[in-house]
Amino acid sequence: MAEILFPALFVLLALGVPVAFAMAISVFAALSFGSTYPNLVVVKEMFSGLDSFPLLAVPFFVLAAEIMTGGAITLAVLRLAQSLVGHLRGGLGHANVVSSAMFAGISGSALADAAGPGTMMIRMMEKGGYDRPYAGALTIASSVVGPIIPPSITMIIYAMQDQEVSVGSLFMAGVLPGVVITLAVLFANARVSHLRGYTSGAPRPPVAEIARIAFYAVPALLLIVLIVGGIRFGIFTPTEASVIAVFYALVVGMFVYRSLRLRDLPDIILRAALTSAAVLLILGAARAFAWVLIIEGIPQLLADTIIGWELSPIVFLLAVNLLLLVFGLFMDPLPGVMILVPILAPISLAMGIDPNHFAIVVIVNLTLGLTTPPVGSLIFVVSSTVNLKPSTLIREMPPFFIALAAALLLITFVPSLSTWLPRVSGF
Repeated sequence: MAEILFPALFVLLALGVPVAFAMAISVFAALSFGSTYPNLVVVKEMFSGLDSFPLLAVPFFVLAAEIMTGGAITLAVLRLAQSLVGHLRGGLGHANVVSSAMFAGISGSALADAAGPGTMMIRMMEKGGYDRPYAGALTIASSVVGPIIPPSITMIIYAMQDQEVSVGSLFMAGVLPGVVITLAVLFANARVSHLRGYTSGAPRPPVAEIARIAFYAVPALLLIVLIVGGIRFGIFTPTEASVIAVFYALVVGMFVYRSLRLRDLPDIILRAALTSAAVLLILGAARAFAWVLIIEGIPQLLADTIIGWELSPIVFLLAVNLLLLVFGLFMDPLPGVMILVPILAPISLAMGIDPNHFAIVVIVNLTLGLTTPPVGSLIFVVSSTVNLKPSTLIREMPPFFIALAAALLLITFVPSLSTWLPRVSGF
């Protein structure tokens, strides 16, 4: 079946077929022309992949993000970011990066960061004298932290594929790597701003003003503390945390910032439902795709082959980085996690690599695929919001590719960045 499965998948992806449909159709083709299994197996496996209590967290976290990333909440975070770094050279670019890191703790999604606050920052940067293609490229790079800093839908899916980690431990493990990525993109923006003469034009606000702006933004930023703290102290499970996040978002939006009205809820729920349906469809198709791989014995064959090479942990991690970066060119992070983690995670564990460390390496690698053609979703989201060709944005990306690659290598070869917080917090 594999000789039909993979060519069919690559052809469909090259034709621009959405990932979920490309995987499902390729599985149907493999079963129809390469096996005696009935096609009904595809439907069964897709349903089995979604019949999971932890997956309930996905639509609720998506709904919480939709509620939190609108109106006054977005402006509060953007104003805080600008007050902290807006006075520096390239200040609006720095504010773009910092606001993305803050929103990562609210949305948990790179695409949500790029489409929401990222779009607002692009307009602000263009008015401030930045080239629009550069502002778009910076937004693409800064949005990478969305799935790294908790909460993260990708981490929830990863924990379902690897029993050696938990959602709580991955949430803690992602904090410092998210900071590293943010600092790397800040450095790249500072360098480009110096070369192109992008200046601030804004004076540094008084400390009292910064404190006032920070106080106003605290209710929005407390969401990450509520989620991670509640999971850490055993107050609720990750799935329960997602429901609590929705109610917290409603309270903050309606009674603290007063930017959310009851008549807004139907549209918000509809957007969350559409996003959740798209995510879950991808997960179901990925489950069916993974089932074919297991039936064909491909995971075990790859595991035996890699173990037979007797690689050192360092060489293995380098090979994994290369494999995942190439895989990310053609596949979104969620199906990548479902297909590759059951293969690679046991090998890394046998080599003595910390499971949380390996998980973050995998998640960062696959998330970087959102920034690279031909499939890179972040490129197409940003290009549609700023009315630019994807090729125009890609030409501005090299400084950020270098910065993100440096951050990836640091995360890969300094395991304590991913293991220290889970260890000291009791995971």
